[in-house]
Amino acid sequence: MPSFDIVSEVDMHEMTNAVDQASREIGNRFDFKGVDASFSLNDNVMTLTAEVEFQINQMLDVLQNKMVKRGVDISSLKTADVEMVGRKASMHATVQQGIESETARKIVKKVKEQKMKVQVAIQGDKLRVTGKKRDDLQAVIAVLKDENYGLPLQYNNFRD
Repeated sequence: MPSFDIVSEVDMHEMTNAVDQASREIGNRFDFKGVDASFSLNDNVMTLTAEVEFQINQMLDVLQNKMVKRGVDISSLKTADVEMVGRKASMHATVQQGIESETARKIVKKVKEQKMKVQVAIQGDKLRVTGKKRDDLQAVIAVLKDENYGLPLQYNNFRD
């Protein structure tokens, strides 16, 4: 039976490249001369540090531009509030990997509302969609592309 997987993954190599390019641009910008501003990426958590909140917002804008140029979806980046500690401002941003269970249930509900002849199974942080016809699976992809779940979805592992 044909099947495919619905996943939400970020290419961390491209993400690392985007962070490197953004930190290089911040180092070369005139408005950041003499300012202690930096990016750090550990696993899926990124930390932006600078002297004031305005600079953090500027850095986030530069990072998002670099992510778009590298083909990384910016909706996969979840930012927290800016924290002031002494004379430093910092912001933590998390790179989302995988589909959370609540979002997975919303996706399953949306597919079931369409009354298509497919089965959707939640398998950890991804979903497996199986059906008898390839056309049904392609219709599921079309329905899900029209919706916005707050994270980028990819459709891979298509088996016939």
